[in-house]
Amino acid sequence: MNYKVIIAAFTTLFLAEMGDKTQLAVLTMSASTGRPFSVFIGAAAALIMVTALGAVAGESLGRVISPQILSRVAAVSFIAIGVWMLVSTSSTAS
Repeated sequence: MNYKVIIAAFTTLFLAEMGDKTQLAVLTMSASTGRPFSVFIGAAAALIMVTALGAVAGESLGRVISPQILSRVAAVSFIAIGVWMLVSTSSTAS
């Protein structure tokens, strides 16, 4: 087990997930249901499944495509989604 990778993954994802839509959804669901532990269990299970799918897909893609290309594709995708959200939000606000 590589603890450096574990710590890097934890730190990166912890910081990336702070204040995102998942956290806001969990906050809203906990407030509306009054069942924070049940919401936590459901959300944690969902995040585990999504992360497992990402890890398996990443490992599989890493065999075929270089990690540098995957990083660049991910970066361009994030930028494209951000621009798309900015444009679509601007057009609906006016």
